[in-house]
Amino acid sequence: MKGLKNLKYKVLIMLVAVFGGGCTDFLDEKDRSNFTLENYFTKPEHATSVVNAIYESLRPITQSGFGGGAWMMTEFATGLADTDLGQAQYSLFVKNLINNSDNGYGQTYWTNYYRGIANANLAIDQIPAINMDEGLKSQLLGEAYFMRAYYYFHLVRLFGNIPLITEPIDLSSDQLLASPADPADVYNTIVADLLEAEKTGLAFRDPTGRASMGAVKTMLASVYLTMAGYPLQMGDEYYSLAAEKAEEVIDSGEFSLFASYDDLHEPAQKNLGENIFMIQFAPYLMPSTWQVSIIPYNRGISNYSAETGGIFADENFVKAYPDGDKRAEEKAFYYTSYSLRSDRDEVIELGDYYLFKHFDEEAQTNTTSSGLNWPVMRYAEALLIFAEASNEAEGPNAKAYDAVNEIRERAGLDPLAGLSKEVLREEIWKEKWFELSFENKTWFDMVRLRKAFNVTTGQFEDYVGHQFVYGPVLKERELLFPIPTAEIRNNPNLVQNTGY
Repeated sequence: MKGLKNLKYKVLIMLVAVFGGGCTDFLDEKDRSNFTLENYFTKPEHATSVVNAIYESLRPITQSGFGGGAWMMTEFATGLADTDLGQAQYSLFVKNLINNSDNGYGQTYWTNYYRGIANANLAIDQIPAINMDEGLKSQLLGEAYFMRAYYYFHLVRLFGNIPLITEPIDLSSDQLLASPADPADVYNTIVADLLEAEKTGLAFRDPTGRASMGAVKTMLASVYLTMAGYPLQMGDEYYSLAAEKAEEVIDSGEFSLFASYDDLHEPAQKNLGENIFMIQFAPYLMPSTWQVSIIPYNRGISNYSAETGGIFADENFVKAYPDGDKRAEEKAFYYTSYSLRSDRDEVIELGDYYLFKHFDEEAQTNTTSSGLNWPVMRYAEALLIFAEASNEAEGPNAKAYDAVNEIRERAGLDPLAGLSKEVLREEIWKEKWFELSFENKTWFDMVRLRKAFNVTTGQFEDYVGHQFVYGPVLKERELLFPIPTAEIRNNPNLVQNTGY
């Protein structure tokens, strides 16, 4: 596989990135091409350097332009997104359910996440032998275990039967062309990594943006919730485990919902408040690039020279929000009008529902360099995981109601009460669809539940056979994405997913 053939140690050391101790304290990494394993992993700085490199594989997924962006892959797969960008063929293939293994979005995930895994494997293998402060050593190992789990959790859900590699490899390794593992083994490794990370004494939250105990426990809750559903269907025990971990996040008191939805896209609030874990960016130094993709195509509302119209919400989905839901109000989660670059006193109607929850107003109207972080986990998700898992494990209960109603209260909706387990289940699902929209969460929920939301009826129906409001019908093959062509071609041990 191309994504694995490039993992020679010397090359990996050159991949060490500029993550640093936060979104402004970036490291100035030198060319490491003359280093080898024997002379590189000898100092505390080397341990920090290789862990910094693990985080770097997060950023390429959010990169966006006139060709779209890999983060859009799981959004168009829901049938709840639309685009003005006719040249972004990868988006259109997914949106119209005619996807194939040549889709560059899938390759971006595969290549970068396996690169992150390779750097995590190096860190976990080499850091224990370095003579350094034990507290810092434990922290860095915790971050490495967390990030390896993060990458595998995404890869196994996206592609299914994937190689499971937990040790460093080079070009002579027999794991270079690894065979796919049983998904259950991948999930068990993810859980094991997160349990190791729990032991390392990470701070419960980290305002610099590095992995924290809150992030570890939130992801572990999400993993358990997924294991309870499809494809493993491990049931009640895992719903209980998911509820337990999410409750630990809630009970920590470290996180709380923002009072205003504006704070979700306020750069000054990144890594704070309800933000548990984010992909880090900094204006001018390491700016994010998705701003050009969430504005309408060439309508002159942004200071960015590129206005791509890459992705926006299907209007039927936005109109499916309950009456009075503040999230569907103008410039909460979505926007339908904006001022012109040429005259900020003149506002034009845009005709569609663009994504305001990812909109950096200062960058769009002034600097054209965004330091807004990408949300990966926030407290709202922890509350909803707890509500769902607790209801599944115990039936309707006061704590489950409290969790989901905290989300609803902010949205201006009446609290839920007195519902059956089945009715409460679907109400919680709806809150997940509405609250976590366009944060790369919904498709994963659809697959683990084998359910899709019908925006016309407001009801959930089977995933396979669900018709998108604009026509295409989901087939069983869309439960996974295709393994990239280049990986199949370069590794004869891989087997393409059914239907591709």
